[in-house]
Amino acid sequence: MKRLYLYLLAAVVLLAAATCCNPEEKPEPVVPDNKPSAISVSPASIDADAAGGSFNLTLKAPARPKLGGLPDWITVKDGTYQDYTLPLVLNIAANPSYEARNASLTVSCTDAASVTLTVTQKGKDRPVDPTPGTNDAWKMAAKLGLGWNMGNQLDAFINWDSDRKDFPDETVWGNPKATQATFDGVRKAGFTSVRIPITWLRMIGDAPEYKIDETWMGRVEEVVGYAEKAGLNVIINTHHDECNNDGHWLDVLGASKDASKDAAIKAEITAVWTQIAERFKDKGDFLIFESFNEIQDGGWGWSADFRADPSKQCNILNGWNQTFVNAVRATGGKNATRWLGVPTYASNPSLETYFKLPSDPAGHLMLAVHFYDPSDYTIGTAQYSDWGHTGAAGKKSSGGDEDHVKETFSNLNTKYVAKNVPVYLGEFGCSMRNKADTRAWAFYLYYMEYVAKAAKVYGLPAFLWDNGTDGTGQEQHGYINHGTGAYIGNSKEVVDVLVKAMFTDIASYTLQDVYDNAPKP
Repeated sequence: MKRLYLYLLAAVVLLAAATCCNPEEKPEPVVPDNKPSAISVSPASIDADAAGGSFNLTLKAPARPKLGGLPDWITVKDGTYQDYTLPLVLNIAANPSYEARNASLTVSCTDAASVTLTVTQKGKDRPVDPTPGTNDAWKMAAKLGLGWNMGNQLDAFINWDSDRKDFPDETVWGNPKATQATFDGVRKAGFTSVRIPITWLRMIGDAPEYKIDETWMGRVEEVVGYAEKAGLNVIINTHHDECNNDGHWLDVLGASKDASKDAAIKAEITAVWTQIAERFKDKGDFLIFESFNEIQDGGWGWSADFRADPSKQCNILNGWNQTFVNAVRATGGKNATRWLGVPTYASNPSLETYFKLPSDPAGHLMLAVHFYDPSDYTIGTAQYSDWGHTGAAGKKSSGGDEDHVKETFSNLNTKYVAKNVPVYLGEFGCSMRNKADTRAWAFYLYYMEYVAKAAKVYGLPAFLWDNGTDGTGQEQHGYINHGTGAYIGNSKEVVDVLVKAMFTDIASYTLQDVYDNAPKP
């Protein structure tokens, strides 16, 4: 019996060994309890505000998953794939548009069917048209109203010698001498204010007196007198004295790199503006002084020097604006409380963030900006016939439509006008279109009306740029003959549209009405 038991035991052992060592037999795989059979995403969708932000995302999949279909406004920070789980961080950029946007992202892996993750982002809140206020800023907007620039006139200059000492010359850029008829015509057309750009340059003598040429100062005074007699508000400034790689004395780039140069320029600013202020100190409050025109280094805010540290040059300009205010106020008389305009860098409203309002004991300072957006439509080669929301793709610029106008003006209103600091558009406009091209002419009139009406709605008096040029195309901004005050070409129709936009106050004529009546090509 014992022998039989041993035989049986041996057989069992041999059978077990044979079964274990059979090369054709494979052991069953061990399946972990937590391995998913499909992809899951948590959260299943993302709804972001216009400001964007970072969102944690958890992907579970039987193999390492991938995220595809990312638009340029979403980036991903990967985590570590462990225990079939991959944590991610989705970074969603701020939405620059007023329209909502969405994206469908694909989550995939090798061992399961792909799934879709939907990302939706709200658009920015549209600016709400403000209710006109009663503070000084709104009162100044009503007083100045619609302005006209006598451009390429007292700001024109020519080089008469080899040492790059440019001379102002009133007629050298093609305009006739200004007369009383000039300003009478401007007033009759419906303008309530004028901006008289003035270049000083070689008319400024040597240091330390920096004596201004008496004949030139007298001509400036005479022209201001024409405007005063016509019943117009007047702004005068220093214009083209800024250095745009042309050797002129207001060299913001040089001053940002050399403190001694900055000090020398401030001394000249003080001397020049002291003389101008003394000459006009008894003039009434129809007269406004504007410190500078478009101070920049020649790159219009896009140069490598500027982009490396925008605050560097902007702080120089902030200091120059303060020097200007100090010089004018020190002359006393009516200059003690006269309204003064001070610009942003390049007079660009988008660079307002670097602007610092000078200290002023009178509290009578105004922010000066220019508006030519989009520049490839308004002052470019006139390659585009259309503008705005009804314009056709390929026939209009890619930026600067109605939403941009409202956003820019709303920012100025909120940060300054609502806080009792007047803002004015020292220049705006668009190169003249050919009226025979009915499509281009319709969009041109629409642009001018929309910008002027938006300026009115947001409390921004606006000064049309007029260089007296008779024609159409690039840099053609002729509206009023600078010698006679008569209309140029088809300009009366344009000026009438601007006057309507700035001065018509009836409930049925709103900015939305202008928008709704855009050209329909």
